Amino acid sequence: MLIFPAIDLYEGKAVRLLKGDYRQMTVYEEQPARLLGAFSEAGAKAAHVVDLEGARDGQTPNLKLIAAMKAGIGLFMEVGGGIRNMDVVSRYLEEARVDRVIIGTAAVTDPDFLEQAVDRYGDRIAVGVDIRDGQVAIRGWTATSGLEAFAFCRRMEELGVKTIICTDISRDGALQGANRGLYRRLSEELKLHIIASGGVSSLEDVLALRGLGLYGAIVGKAYYEGALSLRAAIEAAI
Repeated sequence: MLIFPAIDLYEGKAVRLLKGDYRQMTVYEEQPARLLGAFSEAGAKAAHVVDLEGARDGQTPNLKLIAAMKAGIGLFMEVGGGIRNMDVVSRYLEEARVDRVIIGTAAVTDPDFLEQAVDRYGDRIAVGVDIRDGQVAIRGWTATSGLEAFAFCRRMEELGVKTIICTDISRDGALQGANRGLYRRLSEELKLHIIASGGVSSLEDVLALRGLGLYGAIVGKAYYEGALSLRAAIEAAI
């Protein structure tokens, strides 16, 4: 299982939100590129980057920063937040040369765009499935789509999506542990590559998720708060 240390960007800084609440934001690093070096030194092979302003507003204010971050290090990088048309997809994949983009809100609101992206870029397209109270949340978690999460995931599989990043919003940034029941059900019902996100905060979480056969797990606040050693998490996930 791959460990994806996370960088959430807001106004060019690395921050974390509590349960997706932009009013509860902590700044952890003024120069996010430094974090990629620390990730690499700890043994990480990949990083998960989210443009929080993009996720909320549908714009890409941190695209140039992300391109510079990618150019400066050889880590596999997946990026999400504000990716809602083919122009933005191509700018990230072809200009910024990130390895994979994550389509969230637009996977719900514009399925034709998602199909076009998957047809053109294949497994370089992932879908972010952010779950609140059993439904898919959109627009940076500020709205609920009304779509049942598991039905939506099955639809993504039918469309040819290979990877989903599934976040339990109620656990995100709360250091309460991953929702293992959710990921067990996802792994049993779907043939997708599943990346767990939200609440991964201990080696026990990592070992449990690895035992479910997940493709990856995202580590965020637990790393920044010193609750979980990134190196130990990477070693436990192997």
